[in-house]
Amino acid sequence: MALVTVGIFSLTPHGFIGSIFLMISHGLTSSALFITVGFLYARHHTRIIKYYSGLVVTMPIFSIVFFFFTLANLGLPLTSNFVGEFFVIVGCFFTSI
Repeated sequence: MALVTVGIFSLTPHGFIGSIFLMISHGLTSSALFITVGFLYARHHTRIIKYYSGLVVTMPIFSIVFFFFTLANLGLPLTSNFVGEFFVIVGCFFTSI
């Protein structure tokens, strides 16, 4: 979320758009991760990580979705967080020119 602050203080349209886009996409991806972790807890009724071994075998689609949202939260290209981060960085470059 530090990039949101950087984008706002860049005072460029690209920075503002990137900050808004990054806030919305961060809210969606982080919420999705909390929902998936809540789903895991509801299924296994424990928080001990060693009991979650073999999830890819027992829940393959869930594992793919969880992995996608994890990578989206990290800002992998072709995800919504990457687009917001890219706009913020472009806005910062326009400020320094």
